Amino acid sequence: MSVVLPPVPSALKSIQPLLKIASEHDKRNPVISYWCRLHALQTGLKIDKKSKESVTLLTALMDWLEKEKKAKRDNEAISNDVVAQAHIEDHALKLFMWADGEDRAERFNKNVVKSFFTAAILFDILTTFGEINEEVAHHRKYAKWKATYIHNCLKNGEIPLPGPAGNEDLGYGNEDFTQSNPNFESQPTTLTMSNHLPQNSYSDQPYPTTPSGPSSLPTSLVPPPAGISPSSGVHAPPSTPSGSSQPSPTSSSTYIPPVASSGVVLKPEHFHKAQKYCKWAGSALQYEDVATAISNLQKALTLLTTGQDE
Repeated sequence: MSVVLPPVPSALKSIQPLLKIASEHDKRNPVISYWCRLHALQTGLKIDKKSKESVTLLTALMDWLEKEKKAKRDNEAISNDVVAQAHIEDHALKLFMWADGEDRAERFNKNVVKSFFTAAILFDILTTFGEINEEVAHHRKYAKWKATYIHNCLKNGEIPLPGPAGNEDLGYGNEDFTQSNPNFESQPTTLTMSNHLPQNSYSDQPYPTTPSGPSSLPTSLVPPPAGISPSSGVHAPPSTPSGSSQPSPTSSSTYIPPVASSGVVLKPEHFHKAQKYCKWAGSALQYEDVATAISNLQKALTLLTTGQDE
């Protein structure tokens, strides 16, 4: 069932992309819809909560969120911050990787723009749970740039260049890029699908299927902003890193924890963090970002040899 909300006033135009993405996911992924509208509410309250038109929309959003949370209270991706963050990040990464694959294969079209655009907004929504990590920040910046760059190329009848641009004139990796493109950081809220791109040019096909459960559980969280509490505050237990052996409570053998070359006993969280560094290094290599890849690999090596996290 489609959600009917009051019109978006001009003062809250910046939250329109969030509401549009929410409506696109109402049937395919209600969890994404919930968090998009929650982020829209939180953003709208910061912009304008005095004008009649804004109050009407924000109140309707608040009512919908309260009803949706009660109706889906058994869905951990709505009631549990840890599961929710993992769900959103997983969905955003799938959109991002699909768009990146199409871009590198030089299959440029508006669905690629849409996927980069949507992924960037979902990465923005992750800030609801606290400061985003280095990997997410990198993906978000790249997705914003790619959505803008490919869109402008298609609009101007130009053929985009695939992959990252490094320090070329296209701007990614150039410190002066945001100065020459002042709308870069806010692009997902200014490059709206309804205002800049033909709505009927998009299909539902490019969205990859997102599994019902998250593949990993991020652990860096802070309480969400005041107002509507999006979670019950119940957090999942720390996940066990894949590939590491855990002693069975019924096993008769004695578990001997691994020891680093420095003599420091390595704990499961050391391996979990090292895996993250390696994962971030792999992601950086996909964008040919050698410096970031080397930095993360060095952090993983330091952690596994000294037990110290930089």
